[in-house]
Amino acid sequence: MDNQTVLLILIAIFVAISAAAMVFQAAMLFATYKTSREMRDRVLPLIPKIEALLDSSRSALEEARTKIVEISTKTEQILDMAKQQMTTIEELLDDASERTRRQLARAEVVVEDVLERTQQTVQLVHKGILTPIRGLNGVAAGVAAAVRFLLRGTRPDPDQVTADEEMFI
Repeated sequence: MDNQTVLLILIAIFVAISAAAMVFQAAMLFATYKTSREMRDRVLPLIPKIEALLDSSRSALEEARTKIVEISTKTEQILDMAKQQMTTIEELLDDASERTRRQLARAEVVVEDVLERTQQTVQLVHKGILTPIRGLNGVAAGVAAAVRFLLRGTRPDPDQVTADEEMFI
């Protein structure tokens, strides 16, 4: 066999293999076509239901979107009102604390003044009343001692005088 014959046989074999592959490919393509037709026949009845579901989903989504916008608007308003009220409360608390500080300062001044006046009054009572009373008590004690001495009239007993003198010695 010569080279050309071998080459022709090889080419024929490869052409036969290619033809078999093409036939196999055509069979696969036909099977794919049949499967896609069956799938289409199954899906076609579902298309109206899917479209209805899609429409209802769109309307629900639009309704939810409008409600979300409404809720977010109301939430912003509530937050703004809360912020304003918190600012008002903060101002009120600042004012109350400032007034309280002032009142406490005033009360402290009044208490200090009362204490100072009380102390002055105690000193005046001490100087004006207690000192003269002590002097009067001393004078009264002296007068009482003199009266006792004078009323005794008799001479003292020598034993008593000796005992009194011994006490001073």
